[in-house]
Amino acid sequence: MANAIVWFRNDLRLDDNPALRAALDAGLAPVCVYIHAPDEEGDWAPGAASNAWRHRSLAALDAELRKRGSRLRLFHGPSHATLETLVDTCEAEAVFWNRRYDPAIEARDTAIKRDLRESGVRAESHNGALMLEPWSLQTGQGGPYKVFTPFWRKALTELNLPETWEAPRTLPAVDTGPSGVALDDLQLAPTLDWDTGFWTFWDPGEAGAHEALDVFIDGALRGYRASRDRPDQAGTSRLSPHLHFGEIAPWRVVAALEAERNASTAPDINAYVRELGWREFAHHLLHHFPKTPAHNFNPRFERFPWARVQPAALDAWRQGRTGVPIVDAGMRELWHVGWMHNRVRMIVGSWLCKHMRIHWREGAHWFWDTLVDADLANNTLGWQWIGGTGADASPYFRVFNPVTQAQKFDPDGSYIARWVPELAELPVPLRFSPWTDPDLLKSVAPDYPVEPIVNLAAGREAALAAYQASR
Repeated sequence: MANAIVWFRNDLRLDDNPALRAALDAGLAPVCVYIHAPDEEGDWAPGAASNAWRHRSLAALDAELRKRGSRLRLFHGPSHATLETLVDTCEAEAVFWNRRYDPAIEARDTAIKRDLRESGVRAESHNGALMLEPWSLQTGQGGPYKVFTPFWRKALTELNLPETWEAPRTLPAVDTGPSGVALDDLQLAPTLDWDTGFWTFWDPGEAGAHEALDVFIDGALRGYRASRDRPDQAGTSRLSPHLHFGEIAPWRVVAALEAERNASTAPDINAYVRELGWREFAHHLLHHFPKTPAHNFNPRFERFPWARVQPAALDAWRQGRTGVPIVDAGMRELWHVGWMHNRVRMIVGSWLCKHMRIHWREGAHWFWDTLVDADLANNTLGWQWIGGTGADASPYFRVFNPVTQAQKFDPDGSYIARWVPELAELPVPLRFSPWTDPDLLKSVAPDYPVEPIVNLAAGREAALAAYQASR
């Protein structure tokens, strides 16, 4: 049996893996490889939390391959030269991979595919990450969509999801070629165990992804439409890091949900699949507007008077020491878990971009380094949305009030009490705005800020004034 290189990237699974399936369908023995080349990802090399997750996900993938008689070979970059060497030394007839859509990666992969084909090697890329390719939808005028609702309306008419595919229980062993390096040599795991708390919440790898989907279906799916905005409840799927690393295919998620469809679950399923649609929209925008990770989608904001960054104030936001409990709870959850509830992401983002008037790029870079689900398309869309600068964005003049947001979405203050435990002894109403009773706050939580670093009313007025000035 001839050999083929199967180049794993952000598709760390065996089921529903189009590149692996293509190799097997071609009658070729897959040589499974992963090449670590963060310097090839432009300005957005993976952050620390992403690397910590990837370390464990690669270990899980290798274990699954070994159960089937194969293995995962790990290499340091450069990707192009490494693949050429593997083709020669493994006597491979083809190279198969699943596409990534980050701009720097797209450009690199296009060059690799061209050069491999020119040298006579079969080179194929496949869609292993999305329900629709980013370039597959156009407006009636032939351009990209900039508003989600018409994008999703059109997408629903175009969806033709593949059938799920189970990886074979055995894979051919290939002994030729280099063995690669040890996982620890990639230096993905932190040298200090700051990520220890992550793994009580997460189980990286394909098995963990399937388990998370099962837990969601058995629990939070019913009532998802109403509870997904409640950070005090287990109301979301928590599949985002598994989807980002390709540990589960989105069409497998949809198929599993559709198997549960009935009159009572239909609204919740539709609401969740629509959230997957936002993920598709994010990749659509990133493909068509590749400069948006660093530049405002709306050029009007090039004139916006963002505040000069005060390092102490920015650090207070990062560390959950702003004096606004719902903001601090979110930032501490992020640090301890590597993840933050989406509603709270909007609240902390609004506080940074509007009350503090700090450019959304500062938030995007912090999330990029600290989120286990850090995804360039989603991160860019999310921060430009809350900053008011993006496509189909929340208007800048919509300034979230963090107190009323907390009262609405954490009505018992239990989310705040969990992540800002020094406030747990306060009466529930004071957990939302403890500065209104400074004496009690000082007695209960003497080390907590006595007032927010930005006055809520003054910060809102300054943001609106800056917006009017930029117009």
